[in-house]
Amino acid sequence: MELIEVASGLKFPEGPIAMRDGSVILVEMFGPRITRVRPDGSKETIAEITGGPNGAAIGPDGALYLCNNGGCFTEIDFGGLCFPGPFDKTKYSNGRIQRVDIATGAVTDLYTECDGRPLRAPNDLVFDTVGGFYFTDHGIRDLEARTADFTAIYYAKADGSSIREIEFPVEGPNGIGLSPDGKKVYWAETHTGRVFQRDIVEPGVLAPTMPGDSSVVLHGLSGYQLLDSLGVDGSGNVCVATLVNGGITVISPSGEILEHVATGDMLTTNICFAADGSDTAYITLSGTGRLMKTKWTYGGLKLAYSA
Repeated sequence: MELIEVASGLKFPEGPIAMRDGSVILVEMFGPRITRVRPDGSKETIAEITGGPNGAAIGPDGALYLCNNGGCFTEIDFGGLCFPGPFDKTKYSNGRIQRVDIATGAVTDLYTECDGRPLRAPNDLVFDTVGGFYFTDHGIRDLEARTADFTAIYYAKADGSSIREIEFPVEGPNGIGLSPDGKKVYWAETHTGRVFQRDIVEPGVLAPTMPGDSSVVLHGLSGYQLLDSLGVDGSGNVCVATLVNGGITVISPSGEILEHVATGDMLTTNICFAADGSDTAYITLSGTGRLMKTKWTYGGLKLAYSA
C-alpha cells in the first residue's frame, strides 16, 4: 500500500477522526491540543488541552469525546524521534474522559472516576449505536516508585449519566474497537502484545468466561512487538498499530495475520477510515510527527457517529 503524507510537524499525533468535509481531527499528545488537519495539510487548533489528550471519537451529539491520560508521559527526543517517556508525578493532572465542543473549543470533564476509583490514564474509546462508549484505561507505570497499574475496560454513556467497569484486571490496555455487527469488542494490550476479544451480550455487558479460556485472545504477536491503537476495517479485520515493528498489523476475525503494512516509523500509533466508510485509511506516525493516508485493501468501515 502506498502511503501519502498529509501533514507533518505534529507533536505526537494520535486519535485521528476522519470528518465528512475531508479533514482529519487528531490530538497532539505533546501539544497538548486537538488539531484539525485540512486535506491540503494546513492545520488549525480546535482546543488546547491540559494533561495528555489521547484517543478521540465523535459522539451522538456531534461533539468530540476525548480520553485524557492526565499527562502520564513525558516527551523525549531520541535520535530525532519523539518518544513517550517516564511518568512524572509533578506533571500529572489525573486521568479523565472529556467532551469537546468542536465549534467553540469548550472542554468539559465528563468522568474522572468509576465507583470511587479515579481513572488513571484513559487511552482510547469507541462508540456503539445506542449512545454508549467502551474505553480503555492504560494505567501508569511509575519507574521511580517501581509500580504499575492493573486497570479495566469501561462502558459509559455520552450524557455523563453512567459509567461502569466491565472487565478487570487488564494490563496496559490501549486501542479498542467493535466488530462491524457490534456484537464483539476488541482491545489491545500494549506490553503483552496481545489482542483480546469478548462477545457483547447487551450494550456494556460482556459474556462471562472461565479462567484460562484461551478464546479471549484473538492473537498474540511474537517477539518484541508492542501494540497501540486499533481500528476495525470493512472486512471485519482488526488493524492494530504496532510499535517497534512499525506499521499496521492486519488480523482476521479468526485470528490469522493477513498482512503487516510497514510505515517506516517504529511509533506507528493509530488508524482510522474515511467518515463515509470508504477505503481511505489515515495513519498517525507519532515518532516522526506525521499524518499519512492510503487506499486500504480491505475496505473501510463507517463508525456509529460522524460529523
